[in-house]
Amino acid sequence: MNERLRIMQHAPLQFYFNPCPRDFIVNEIPLYEASQSGEHLYILIRKKNLSTFELIKILSNTLGVKSFEIGYAGLKDKNALTTQAITLPKKILPLLEKFEHPQIKLLSIQYHHNKIRIGHLKGNRFCMRLKKILPGEANRLESVLQKLKHSGIPNYFGYQRFGKNQDNYILAKKILQGEAKMRDKKKREFLFSALQSHLFNQWLNKRIQLSLLLQEFKPKDIAHLYPQIHLESLYKQPHFFKILQGDILTHYPFGQFFEAVDLMQESLRFLKQDITPTGLICGKKTKYSTQEAAFFEEQFLEPLLQEEGTRRQAWVFLSDIEFIYFPQEAQGELHFSLPKGAYATTFLEQLSNQQEFPKCDD
Repeated sequence: MNERLRIMQHAPLQFYFNPCPRDFIVNEIPLYEASQSGEHLYILIRKKNLSTFELIKILSNTLGVKSFEIGYAGLKDKNALTTQAITLPKKILPLLEKFEHPQIKLLSIQYHHNKIRIGHLKGNRFCMRLKKILPGEANRLESVLQKLKHSGIPNYFGYQRFGKNQDNYILAKKILQGEAKMRDKKKREFLFSALQSHLFNQWLNKRIQLSLLLQEFKPKDIAHLYPQIHLESLYKQPHFFKILQGDILTHYPFGQFFEAVDLMQESLRFLKQDITPTGLICGKKTKYSTQEAAFFEEQFLEPLLQEEGTRRQAWVFLSDIEFIYFPQEAQGELHFSLPKGAYATTFLEQLSNQQEFPKCDD
């Protein structure tokens, strides 16, 4: 199950959203610009209705380069119009000048000194067209938007991570337990990554459940549910998402990991969007939480996973938010930016307070 809990209490907002190139636009925010010299080509590329892996396969087959020679910073949505930077070996420039594809456009080609690696981006800028919005709903949407701008949102992995049937992590478990086999190394790694994502989402659900209960009840009323946790100190924290003793925090949007000590002080910094808690991406060579935080984290460990582990921001904040409403068309354009690794669709779930959006083709 990949349910993602919502943090707002408003009635679901009524609108239609259909992820397609006309209604969903994603522009990568690069970590750096092209250096203008070197043995790599730094290419700004636009694709539609293609995943990043499909883009790489097309470029590899058409240009005669190995897929590992193609550098990219992150995966972009398939059902969208997306722009991102990639790198290719300088030697294929003559072939690039003749390259044509109906779903791919090369926007610029420059020289660069290194291959782009996974994570070499600041974030992404999104535009989502929402349809069939009545004026009253548009007003409610803007109100909720302002609240989420202040509070931030849980950094769930989106539905795209879990395959068509939302259950590819189950196959990963079977492979680890010797009940299934997958010869393709890349597919196997992708399945294990989906399992890591699933475990993170389940952990985040548990932590949000605690925060939701503290929003509705006094600590004494739920103390029997969390005998290991000092609930009184959490209840006083100003941010919705409560920081526990032993939580691993990080400076926001990027920075070093450090352990929570003064919970009230850390919560105030969290409220100011200076720091954010992190959750475990289960695997090797990663930092684990301690004390109260370990009580939740230890419920979602997978000892058989031998993939590289890390920590992921549990909470992220939106920037450059703009909502433009067109009453005659009963449509709105939602513009915003998120840091790398965050999903626009999970933000839309929090905004709308529903996990599945009605779709329309008009």
